[in-house]
Formats: sequence, structure tokens, C-alpha cells
Amino acid sequence: MSKNKYVVELKDVSIYHTDGDSRSPKSDDELVLSDVNLDVAEGEMVYFIGRVGSGKSTLLKTLYAEVQLLEGEGRVVGVDLRKIKRSDIPHLRRKLGIVFQDYQLLDDRNVFFNLYDVMKATGWKNESDIRRRIDEVLTLVGLDNKAYKMPFELSGGEQQRLVIARALLNSPRLLLADEPTGNLDPVTADGIMHLFQEITAKGCAIIMSTHNTALIEQFPARTIMFSKGKISEIDLAASFSE
Repeated sequence: MSKNKYVVELKDVSIYHTDGDSRSPKSDDELVLSDVNLDVAEGEMVYFIGRVGSGKSTLLKTLYAEVQLLEGEGRVVGVDLRKIKRSDIPHLRRKLGIVFQDYQLLDDRNVFFNLYDVMKATGWKNESDIRRRIDEVLTLVGLDNKAYKMPFELSGGEQQRLVIARALLNSPRLLLADEPTGNLDPVTADGIMHLFQEITAKGCAIIMSTHNTALIEQFPARTIMFSKGKISEIDLAASFSE
């Protein structure tokens, strides 16, 4: 096989809140999670669930190197999180798609240029290739007729679809989504979940943190529970059927 089928490989990982830049934890660093072992395969959908403050967002940030991995072994899309240099972090993030709950769209430019500027910043140069890729991702997320709308002219669900389109521009193998349906009504959230199913069917893995267990019941997938500084895989589908 030309590339590893796993896009996330974590073994005996401990994650800390830390101040400063260090390759190992210090005595005053706060331990967030310990004994983390997790593999995620290409095309797999994985939910992270747990109380606020249980470490879900911190683990997501570790996967895109916002939080430094200090203990254990960790690889994301083939990149070693223990050895990654700060200067190489942008290169890692170009291999990932990241969907933030607060959108982080550029309010002073339209849908097309929200995507165009990201592509130019990540090394795309050929104008026809850029326009073709923008057309592809907007069609995938159902915004192909909204390219020249401003973000404020879009509904909340359309803005979230634009964020997902932005995350897909560089054809990532892994999409990380932090509470992507948290601000959406149930019907709109369902639409986002159907879109996620289409994305995983094309081979891109998705890790999604959520508090919405009803959504998991409707769209069942592998589920990781965060509790008391540990993670464990649980079978929510079985509990729903009881």
C-alpha cells in the first residue's frame, strides 16, 4: 500500500496544558488526558463526546499541532507530532481540514474570495485550477449558486457549509470538526451530517466533537467518550436500543 491506511495513530499519549516551548512536560504543566490510544482509518467517521472541559477540543488541537505533544507516540497523516518543527506546522495543516464552530470567515469578501485567498496562501498558482477546485467544493457543499454572496447574506447553515468547503480545498485525508452543528437548528444539522457522510464516502476521515447524542443516534458511527482524564470507546447504539 502506497500510504498508511491510518490517518491518526496515537499510542500511550499524555496531553498537557503547558506554557512555553518544551519537548517534555514540566512539573507545573496541567495533565489533561493520559493513556490515550487511538487509531483512525481513512474514510472513517469518529465522534468525540464528553462534558465541557473533558479534553475533546484539546485533543483536536493536538492533532493539528496547536497543542504540543510531549508524551507518547503520535502521527497524523504520516507526520510525527513529537518531531514536528514549528516551521513545519503550516505544511501539516495543509494536509488537514479544520472546521471551527465560530466559522472564522472573512466578512469583507464574498464566498468565492474566502476560498480563493486560502488557495493562494496555500500555494495554488494556476488560475484555472483554482477556479475549477472552487467550483468543485462549492458544488459538493451545495453552494454552487452562492459564489458571489457575502458571508452576512448566508444563513448559519450556509456559512457552516462554506467553512467545510474551505476545509476541503486541499483534498485532505482528515477533517477535524469542533462542534460543527452546535449553533445550528436540527434540520440544518441533519444537512451537515449528510454532507459529512458524502465526504467520508470519498475516503476522507472525519473526527467530530459534539454534545448532541441525538445526532449520533440518527447518524451512528464510532464514538469516543472523554471522562476523568481518559478516553474510551463506547457503543452508544446499544444504549439507544435498550
